[in-house]
Amino acid sequence: MLSGIRIVEICGIGPGPFCAMHLADLGADVIAVERQLPPGVADPNGDGYVLNRGKRSITADLKTAEGRDLVLRLVDQADGLIEGMRPGVMERLGLGPEACMARNPRLVYGRMTGWGQSGPLAQAAGHDANYAALSGALYYSGGGKEPPVSPFTLLGDIGGGALYLAVGMLSGILRARSSGIGAVVDAAIVDGSAHMLQLLLSTQRKGYISGQRGANLHDASHFYATYRCADGHFITVGAIEPQFYALLLQKLGLDKTAGFADQWNRNQWPALRQQMAEIFAARTRDEWCTLMEGTDVCFGAVLSPEEATAHPHHAARGTFFKAQGHAQVAPAPRFDGRTATPGSIPGRGQHTADIMTALRRDPAASPWI
Repeated sequence: MLSGIRIVEICGIGPGPFCAMHLADLGADVIAVERQLPPGVADPNGDGYVLNRGKRSITADLKTAEGRDLVLRLVDQADGLIEGMRPGVMERLGLGPEACMARNPRLVYGRMTGWGQSGPLAQAAGHDANYAALSGALYYSGGGKEPPVSPFTLLGDIGGGALYLAVGMLSGILRARSSGIGAVVDAAIVDGSAHMLQLLLSTQRKGYISGQRGANLHDASHFYATYRCADGHFITVGAIEPQFYALLLQKLGLDKTAGFADQWNRNQWPALRQQMAEIFAARTRDEWCTLMEGTDVCFGAVLSPEEATAHPHHAARGTFFKAQGHAQVAPAPRFDGRTATPGSIPGRGQHTADIMTALRRDPAASPWI
């Protein structure tokens, strides 16, 4: 879908590489510029970095004139550049937006940070949970009695970071193709994870969210909850709508039990949740799957990533696969009912020699060929 789009990635950690992989999965030509390791130093990514799949990998020392020149040669004919340094680092290297866009005015320069390019915290270190916490996105994670727990990397790095950067890059490239004018995309995880609150905040008028942890539909009710089973595994139910709730009660033999008929009586939620917890604790996860999976109860077993790879639904859709010794997930979304075929995982610097040879042979040649 993105064939013909060229992206230079100045490799960092986490959301930047994920965004570039996502674009590569969808057909973009991505050249990953990785750090040149000193002789004898083992590659920290081992036998291949799965977030580099589908990319071409080169190594360069960006503190040298040769390294900077290589990046600028790539930028000359690129549609976009992705970097994840702290604000100001790329400028000090001579590879900031001003330098790059002077050579290629239609370049879309994507900047992936936690706090953004400006603001009191812009220069502070941080990680996924910190950004999600400050944005308000972590507040409702978990119940009211325990501290909020971050869904590691998912809420901030990927949801609020990589995917927002991908949308920003593609929006900028679309504009550049019609106007010839590039853009600097300031993709801050704290901004993206705050923006993701919109759906949650919209439920306040329906009474789903009260503003207090442990007193909401998702963390206090008996019909939208996670329950422990007899074998120590967990299942989820999300029977919000009346027809789904009625089916849940029927499956549990509670359709004629006093109290359960009044679904939205919050005063009864603690007692009803306890009763349901006792019921679910009496059978194994597999037994509940046999009874409820695939029905309109709105049910899902809590699977580990390893278990998920073997689930029949994922197997039928080809969601997970293994290649080059790595467990991987297929590209998403699908187009016309088909999943894109992901590229292979390159070794660090695998394509450096080919690109450098082409440049030395013909300085006017495009390194993208």
